[in-house]
Amino acid sequence: MVPIGASAVACAVVLLVPRLRWPVAPIVVTVVTAWWGWIGTLLLALVLYDLAAARRTRPAVLCVAAALGANLVGYPPTRMWHQQQYVTALFLWAFAYVVGMWIGSRRRLMRALAADVEHLRVEAQLREEAARVAERSRISAEMHDVLAHRLSLIALHTGVLITRSDMLPAPVAERLGLLRTASTDALADLRDVLGALREPDTTQASAALSPAVRDVQELVDEARAAGQRVWMTTQGHPDQAPTTHRLAVYRIVQEALTNARKHADGALVTVHVDHGPPTTLIEVTNTAGTPGEGGSVESGYGLIGLRERVTASAAI
Repeated sequence: MVPIGASAVACAVVLLVPRLRWPVAPIVVTVVTAWWGWIGTLLLALVLYDLAAARRTRPAVLCVAAALGANLVGYPPTRMWHQQQYVTALFLWAFAYVVGMWIGSRRRLMRALAADVEHLRVEAQLREEAARVAERSRISAEMHDVLAHRLSLIALHTGVLITRSDMLPAPVAERLGLLRTASTDALADLRDVLGALREPDTTQASAALSPAVRDVQELVDEARAAGQRVWMTTQGHPDQAPTTHRLAVYRIVQEALTNARKHADGALVTVHVDHGPPTTLIEVTNTAGTPGEGGSVESGYGLIGLRERVTASAAI
């Protein structure tokens, strides 16, 4: 019984260890079955199942032929050739081989379907990315055609007028200088935006669209230089606030001052910014005023953009 137990342990080891299933397991199990006869029939059936699942037909046939042929001189009490026990063994082995072929075919079909699904997913992602890049290019082209020409004309004409500033009143010359600076800055910002829209990499495009962190005080000074009445108070230290909060503060104050110029021209605008960690509070109010020159242009996109920026900043 000890040799049989040792043979069973050896077969169990080579069948359970994945690295030994091929080609060690077929050889060991075939040798055990060839000597011990019907005792190793079930173990050889497991080997044939693995071989069929891996589509190794020739090794499977060799294992069966070797086991039956060598068993003619195997251990006599358990020899398969007594009382035609080899018929039962052949039936069991054939059944294991057929089941292995079916399982292997099913596994290969599932892998092929998974590969097809992954291929379709990647293809759909590439088509979506190509469509996104094409749409961004179209938007950038339209923005260039609509805005760049007009902004360049404004910068050109204001530049010409500035050269004749000695013939103009001082306030008019000062306003022309501000208009010249604003138009050139707008052209530079437009160039950055168009370059970001044409960037295929959405990560780099998003980084390019994110403006540099600027001081809100500069924005307020520019509004005051343009004739807008602005009173600003701040609390806390801006350097302690997250970068996303500082960008959001700049854009919110910028949009608020723009809306005040459009819809309450001449009104006093009060800006209060509190950089109290972990939150940042922005409050902008204005007194009553008259509609400005741009008040009749209704868009609403600025408020939508501010809502998205505030939501993104709150998620950080």
